[in-house]
Amino acid sequence: MIRVVLPPHLQTLARIDGELALSPAGRATQRSVLDALEAAYPVLRGTLRDQVTQQRRPFVRFFACGQDLAHDPPDAPLPEAIERGAEPFLIVGAIAGG
Repeated sequence: MIRVVLPPHLQTLARIDGELALSPAGRATQRSVLDALEAAYPVLRGTLRDQVTQQRRPFVRFFACGQDLAHDPPDAPLPEAIERGAEPFLIVGAIAGG
C-alpha cells in the first residue's frame, strides 16, 4: 500500500479526510500512484495533471522522503520507503507570489 497525502482543498473535493492508502498497479511510480488515485477518485482527474498530455499541472508538486519529485520522470521508481508505506507520497499545492 502506498500512503498518499493530498492538500486540504483536494481532500474536500474528493470528500476524504486525511491520508489515503492506494495499491498502484505494478511498480510504485508517480504515474502508477496518480493513475490509482484518479481511478479511486475520478473527481480528481485533471486536477493534478493534464488529462491529454499527462503533464503535472503548474503549482502542483510531488514529494517523497523529503525530496521534490515534481521534475523527475513520471515512470521513475519511487523510494523504497514509499513502496513499503513507511513514508507518505505528498501532493502539495505550490504557492507563488512576490
